[in-house]
Amino acid sequence: MNSPVLSIILPRLAMGVFILFGVSLLITIGVEALAGDVCSAILGQAAEPSTVKACQVQLGLDKPAHLRYVAWLGNIIQGDFGTSLANQREVGEQIGKRLGNTLYLAATTAIFAVPVGILLGVIAALYRNSFIDNAISTTTLTTIASPEFFVGYVLMAIFAVNLGWLPAISIVDSSMGFFERLRVSALPIMTLALVTVAHMMRMTRASIVSLLASPYIEMAKLKGLKPSRIIIKHALPNAWSPIIQVVVLNLAYMIVGVVVIEVVFVYPGLGALIVDAVLNRDLPVIQGTAMVFASAYVLLFLLADILSMVANPRLRHRR
Repeated sequence: MNSPVLSIILPRLAMGVFILFGVSLLITIGVEALAGDVCSAILGQAAEPSTVKACQVQLGLDKPAHLRYVAWLGNIIQGDFGTSLANQREVGEQIGKRLGNTLYLAATTAIFAVPVGILLGVIAALYRNSFIDNAISTTTLTTIASPEFFVGYVLMAIFAVNLGWLPAISIVDSSMGFFERLRVSALPIMTLALVTVAHMMRMTRASIVSLLASPYIEMAKLKGLKPSRIIIKHALPNAWSPIIQVVVLNLAYMIVGVVVIEVVFVYPGLGALIVDAVLNRDLPVIQGTAMVFASAYVLLFLLADILSMVANPRLRHRR
C-alpha cells in the first residue's frame, strides 16, 4: 500500500477512535441528564420511592454515573455490549437481530437509488438549462427540502391508504420470502430512495457541469464530438471522485439516518430500537446502538476518502 493511502487511512482511523469515544461520552451524559431512569419508566410515576430505590440498587443505578461509564467502556472494548436494563436481555443479541433489518433496508435502497441518482445527474448535465434539467432539478430540490417524515406520510397516504397497494406498517421477520419482504418494506425504501437520489443527482450534475468548462472538454467540442459522448467518455470519468464521496456518504445516511423512517413505518431496525431505549431510559441499549451507528459512519467516511483518492488520477499516481 503506497504512502498516499496510508497518509489518509492512519489519521482518519485515529480520528475515528476519538470520535467513537466522544460519541459514547456524549450519549452517556445526555441520557443521564434526562429526567427519571429505567426504574421510573418501568414502575411508573405512581411507584413507591422505596420500590424505585430497590430497583435502582438491583440494576446498579445507585452507583455514580462515571463509575458505570468506565465499567461499560471497559466491557465494550472487549466486545461486551452489556445487558439491557429494561428486559435483562443481551444488548448484542438485540442489536444483531435489528442490524440485519437496517442493513437490508439500506442495501435495497442503494440498489435502486445509486444508479438512478447518477443517471438523472448525467441527464440533467447533458440537457443543462433545458426543460428536462429544470424539471429534474426542481423535483429533487423539493424532495431535499421536505422532511423525511412528511415524505413518508405522503407516500403512505397514496400507496397504502388511497390505492391500497402496499402496507402502511412495515413489520418484517426472517420467515418472509424475498418478494414478500420487499413488498412490506417498499414504503420505507421509497422514502429513503427519494431523499438519497436527490442528493446524488445534484452532486453528479454539479460535478459534470463544473468539468464542462475544462480545456480538454473544449478541445473535445472543437473536434465535433457529440455532447453525450463528451459527458460519458470525458467528463464523467473525471467526476467520479466527488460522486463516489456523495454515494458513500449517502450509504452512511441510509444506515444511521433511518431513525425517523423506521419509527414512521414501525420498521424493526436499529433506529426503532434506539428510540424505544430512549423512552425506557435503557442506557446500555442506547450506548450500544449509538456505537454501532457511529462505527458505521466513521468506516464509511474512511471508505469515501480512500475511494475518492483511488478515483482521482492526480492522487493515484502521486509518488
